[in-house]
Amino acid sequence: MSGVAELPLHGGSVPRWMLKLMERMSGAIVEAIVELYGPGALIRGLSDPLWFQAFNNVIGMDWDSSGSTTVLLGVLKAVTWRKPELGVLVLGGKGSRMLGVPEESVKAGELLGLDPSSIARFSKLAARLDSVFLQDGYTLYHHSVVASRDGVVVVQQGMNVEKGLARRYHVDRAVVEEPHSGIAGIPGQAINATASESRDARRAYLDILAEGPSRAVRLLGEANRMLEAKPSLEDYTRGGGLKRGNLIGLKPYYYPVKPSKQILKAIEDLAKFNPTNELELALAPSLGPKTLRALALIADLIYRVETSTKDPVTHPPNPFIYAYAVGGKDRIPYPYDRRTAEKVILTLEEAVNKAKLGEREKLKAILKLRKLLPPTQPSKLTPEITHPYHRALAGIHMRLM
Repeated sequence: MSGVAELPLHGGSVPRWMLKLMERMSGAIVEAIVELYGPGALIRGLSDPLWFQAFNNVIGMDWDSSGSTTVLLGVLKAVTWRKPELGVLVLGGKGSRMLGVPEESVKAGELLGLDPSSIARFSKLAARLDSVFLQDGYTLYHHSVVASRDGVVVVQQGMNVEKGLARRYHVDRAVVEEPHSGIAGIPGQAINATASESRDARRAYLDILAEGPSRAVRLLGEANRMLEAKPSLEDYTRGGGLKRGNLIGLKPYYYPVKPSKQILKAIEDLAKFNPTNELELALAPSLGPKTLRALALIADLIYRVETSTKDPVTHPPNPFIYAYAVGGKDRIPYPYDRRTAEKVILTLEEAVNKAKLGEREKLKAILKLRKLLPPTQPSKLTPEITHPYHRALAGIHMRLM
């Protein structure tokens, strides 16, 4: 996972006329990137939460809106499926569209020469990582897979209704440990079984399941008693019962997990599945947030192996690190400039068409405009770029890492 971004939940929608312009501009930018750098460059860019947000700002969406994720990915999905010859496709989407990934993977496999099962497996792993192994209070409601021969990235988003925030996750590696390379958001509490500090805990999860469902259930009951400082029979035989105070709430997973029928069945199914490594565990059937929390509780209280509670946030939101090309939908930092947007689109489309014919000079010249912007304050323009049209072209150049 290459990064996470956190954004306020916003309502509303993009006007139809503006959405069409966003599609055209996105299409021109994607074609320019693919023409000059190949599909892999687009994958690398979208895996970076800051690059993703910069792309979003360039086409006219807002820097701090949860809708930036759903709109940009929706636009890119329309663009890429309309031109599969670009070598990259966006699958899935918001709400029920998330469930369409397996079926779309088959079509993507045919068009791009990819293994549909690998795409579907990566999609499932990414969803499990950010809903089970990382429990940070956000519920996933958007899940997109961006696939090409040069790589795959999953961009998904969760919401926390109480906080009024959305958090965006970028997953570009099929691993469980340390999948985040950067996170933009507000730090909070989390159960982070993806952290390197949780490596021993993940091994403990596997050991607990290997001991069989009956013992795992007994250990869960013992862990619950320890949380509430209720002495067990063993404590009494040692003399005097448990001597510690109530532990509930001292850690994000220090809450009793009731051995409900659902939990009992999940533990039984997992034991039968018998995962031998953390990747198999992440993809195992019946593994949900409560079951993982039960395993974390047992590992900590019974075996003294802690699961990390570090929220993997590394970058606070900052509107001044982005380039604004044609304004914003909600008039921030200035109203959307339709006239300039249309002119920029025509210029980009013309440059891309010429580049396809071997004339790359104009497209490269557009990218060189970026050099006229101050390196330390990319959102402010030097006197050399004052016209909205030139300012927009300069803002469109986003450095690929």
